[in-house]
Amino acid sequence: MNTGSNRTEGVPGEAAVASDETRPDGAQSEQGLGSKAPAFIKRRRALHLSWQVGVFVIGLAVVAGGIVMLPLPGPGWVVIFGGMAIWATEFVWAQLVLRWTKRKVTEAAQRALDPKVRRRNITLTAIGLVIVGVLAGIYLWKFGVVMPWKIKDQ
Repeated sequence: MNTGSNRTEGVPGEAAVASDETRPDGAQSEQGLGSKAPAFIKRRRALHLSWQVGVFVIGLAVVAGGIVMLPLPGPGWVVIFGGMAIWATEFVWAQLVLRWTKRKVTEAAQRALDPKVRRRNITLTAIGLVIVGVLAGIYLWKFGVVMPWKIKDQ
């Protein structure tokens, strides 16, 4: 059973996962893929499997909490990515998802810093603020400042 963890010891019947991955630009990645569990846990198969189950359950609880926070107040996406980071300590698929996410966030940040994009965003923000200001002015001109409750009736 290959759980996607990086095993350095030869375990009969298990395939090892390569710990060094080459990025598209040809450079070696900073960290290898695979389990970050302590060596004494990785040496014992049953202990390592229970460690992986525990990491999965904790990560699942954190991700579920983040999903609940998406429609409710709270940092939903931050908590979801925190749960993914917990999973990434043990599972290769989560490490690959986090690498992809980090790459996309970095690309978006670079695009946002592009002078043409910044000018466009500033222009659109200014136009939006002018439209909101005009609509607020029309509302105040037409209805005046009216409190939502009737002060004179109390």
